[in-house]
Amino acid sequence: MQPVLPLTRDLPLFDAAQTRALEQRASAALPPHTLMRRAGESVARLALALAPHAQRIWIAAGPGNNGGDGLEAAIQLLRFGKTIEVSLIGDAAALPADAADAYARARAAGVRIATSVEPVEPPDLAIDALLGVGASRAPAGPIAECIGHLNAVEGLRLAIDLPSGLHAGTGQALGADCVRASHTLALLTLKPGMFTGLGRDQAGRVWFDTLHVDTSDAGPCAWLSGIDMPRAAPRRHAQHKGSFGDVAIVGGAPGMGGAALLAARAAHAAGAGRVYVDLLDRTPGAPRVDLLRPELMFRDDWVRASGEALARTTVVCGCGGADAVRAPLPRLLSVARRLVLDADALNALATDASLATLLRARAARGHASVLTPHPLEAARLLACTTDQVQADRLRAAAELANRFACVVVLKGSGSVLAAPNAVPRINSTGNAALATAGTGDVLAGWLAGRWAQRAGDDAATGFAVARQAVAEHGAAAEPPPPGALRAGDLIERLAQR
Repeated sequence: MQPVLPLTRDLPLFDAAQTRALEQRASAALPPHTLMRRAGESVARLALALAPHAQRIWIAAGPGNNGGDGLEAAIQLLRFGKTIEVSLIGDAAALPADAADAYARARAAGVRIATSVEPVEPPDLAIDALLGVGASRAPAGPIAECIGHLNAVEGLRLAIDLPSGLHAGTGQALGADCVRASHTLALLTLKPGMFTGLGRDQAGRVWFDTLHVDTSDAGPCAWLSGIDMPRAAPRRHAQHKGSFGDVAIVGGAPGMGGAALLAARAAHAAGAGRVYVDLLDRTPGAPRVDLLRPELMFRDDWVRASGEALARTTVVCGCGGADAVRAPLPRLLSVARRLVLDADALNALATDASLATLLRARAARGHASVLTPHPLEAARLLACTTDQVQADRLRAAAELANRFACVVVLKGSGSVLAAPNAVPRINSTGNAALATAGTGDVLAGWLAGRWAQRAGDDAATGFAVARQAVAEHGAAAEPPPPGALRAGDLIERLAQR
């Protein structure tokens, strides 16, 4: 058993159907009830480690195998002298075989099992064993009532396998009632819903026990990723600014120049040798120098540079671009070999079929594109609602990647990275301190600055760089400061990595 975060290596994620299949395969190769007994022992060990002085422990057990795991834990905890109260929400006579065995053994061991939806006395520790991965609809009736009492417990709340009411695959609440755990012990497999959408908030700190089952031969539905790429090699004495690539930022319409400057500063902090800024603001008095970072080079109409210049430059388009971004997009889509599209560039793509066609054609020419939408921008690109995007973030990111033949970073809690016909990845770093204006512009610029220093214009390189950049961007917010992390301060944190 181990805590999952921070990651030491990428970990496979399995949805509910995959988990059930793996569980059935493992159970068939083991003596009856072995997996459930291992699960109960693991839950008990973690409960004792998290709350060693807890005396009263309430276990809310549901009508399936998740409830059986809770009953097995009750047996173990009773042996350690704890006062155990189990609320069995369901018909004991209808329990599945493994859970029925656990129920009989718990009764024989002297575990007090009642049918009430709340504990008799306030517990020191509450254990959620109601639904696990088996839930597919909103909790109702006594289960929903019991979830309400679990969330009202003032002490620690430990969820078994998955907080009850949370969808294992999407990280969205199935209804109004969902357990908000302090800790969750994932058993056999890790589920993607713990790490994206509402998952991080509902699951709390996630722990993992494989139950001594090898699942390495199973293909996951996604991967959980962190910073696992080697840092850049030390700069050699003979290198010069041209050795580290060029980045161009095309954006910053009137009143929105700050977005372009944030992206440019981030690209420079990431190590790009030269950073050009093509502000779309042509009004008199618009800035043509960054007084904080005068090393940034402003170039009006840089987008009209030679095709050779565009081809060798990593381009970010869209940050603060407003409607003015539509004019440079056709040339950038046609000529730039490495293109990061953010913000208003994505909004333009969503409403202009000709731009979308140009984007899709890039892959056939070997030109790589990375899209970095937040959920609303993703919804516009998919012609759906933000709620629909958030309802299944993995699906939405994969659909965008396949529709536009590009790499996609769907931002948010547990940012999802997708590429055509590839297993998506969920980024494990970051926190809500990044939920402030400008941090998305910083990500786009940082990604481009990292990419400028890498050989390879292909999508695989773009995906690898996006993974690294997203992970570093999130890690720079750790540990979280009080409140929001201002975008300019985020750049400074990133520069110190």
